[in-house]
Amino acid sequence: MQAEFQKPPAHRRPASRSLLSWTAAIAWTVLITSGCATHTDRLIPVRNSFYTGDLEKARQLLEEHLERGRGETNVLLLEKASVQLAAGRPAEAERHLRHVRDEFDHLEQKSLAETTVSLFSDDRRLSYAGEDYEKVLIRAYLALANLMQDGGDAEAYCLQMVDKQAQIVAAAAEPDGTNPKAHYQQVALAPYLRAALREETHRDFDDVARYREMVVSWQPDFAPGAGDLHRSKTGRHSAPGNGVVYIFALVGRGPLKDEVEELPSTAALVIANAALNIAGQKTLPPIVAPIKVPQMFAMPNQISQLAVHINGQPVGQTATITDVTRMAIDQCAANRNHVVARALVRRAVKESTILAAKRLTGSREGSLEAVAFELAGLVWQFTESADTRYWGLLPDTIQVLRIELPAGEHQIDFQPLDRNHRVMGLYASRTITVNDGRNAYVLVNYPGPEPVGQILASTDL
Repeated sequence: MQAEFQKPPAHRRPASRSLLSWTAAIAWTVLITSGCATHTDRLIPVRNSFYTGDLEKARQLLEEHLERGRGETNVLLLEKASVQLAAGRPAEAERHLRHVRDEFDHLEQKSLAETTVSLFSDDRRLSYAGEDYEKVLIRAYLALANLMQDGGDAEAYCLQMVDKQAQIVAAAAEPDGTNPKAHYQQVALAPYLRAALREETHRDFDDVARYREMVVSWQPDFAPGAGDLHRSKTGRHSAPGNGVVYIFALVGRGPLKDEVEELPSTAALVIANAALNIAGQKTLPPIVAPIKVPQMFAMPNQISQLAVHINGQPVGQTATITDVTRMAIDQCAANRNHVVARALVRRAVKESTILAAKRLTGSREGSLEAVAFELAGLVWQFTESADTRYWGLLPDTIQVLRIELPAGEHQIDFQPLDRNHRVMGLYASRTITVNDGRNAYVLVNYPGPEPVGQILASTDL
């Protein structure tokens, strides 16, 4: 049995009361009232069910959360798509992924009303438009889900992966020429898949070689890259009478998003002051309390890769084509200053509002009313929490292995390996049919030492 998913304990945040509450009521609120559970807290039972292989329980819990709403519909649908894909329902997963992809694209158009409301609360009031890495990985999952069907749209989804990342980076360019997203890691899974799909046509090998070169450039530590590139230059898909099996493995537990507190950096202060100047407010208030922001953390993972056997004989090990955890941590770190800057602007707006209320009511400094307003302002700040919505059922890494086999039926066995390349956990097995000169695609999910869900194959159609 896999260990349950847990996250570090979070401090509970006091809930707010009306600005007109007096000193005793506000102090009581600060001392005893707890804040709402975060998105990460609420989804722990879903993730525990998924990681222990109880996909039906995970689905039921997600349906219950979807009925409650809370502005989390899109991210819950991503979790649901992960469950559906593992459960052997790629068409349903693709439908939900397409919906969220389109919603995230639409939400990139900022809502003035939402932005204004969030200034008086926190980022949780904004419609969740996805982290940058999530927007790209939606398209990766769409390609994988489509491959487990007819594969007709898989190459289009690969193009979208690359295009979306380029759009995200281009949109982040600052007037002074700097770009915090300029160093985003390209997703090598996209050209890898395009090369595989194009190679199966037995023509356009110049395109295949170009895509393989992109893989080597974007993911230089991908061990099979050089051999794939060399083969592509020979203009050969497989030997006569053989076909190719591509194994895609979702390995390990992906990153965790949780709330942390930190003092703002100089860069964040500069960004926040610029925003306030545009809004007509000259300076930030003194920074006393730390800022609450989301942060990505790597989950501890024992499993490192899968050993693969064909008909009882070892043929190789899966290799990482996309490091999801590293991608998430690096990209969220690149956006950190802007997230902190928004929190600083909110703090300035809230303190200005309290000051205006004191002036409007004629409260004298040191009076009971003035103290009450000051305490209300503190409660207002302390109830603010970081936005911890995120796609929690992503893997730590997406790994691949290409195997050329004679046409016919073959049994594939998977054995999980730990960080020292020792066999651990439970093996999984299935039979697959290989066709002469064609590709077959297999998808297996190993979030821990035990496989979760079904092993999918494109030949199941």
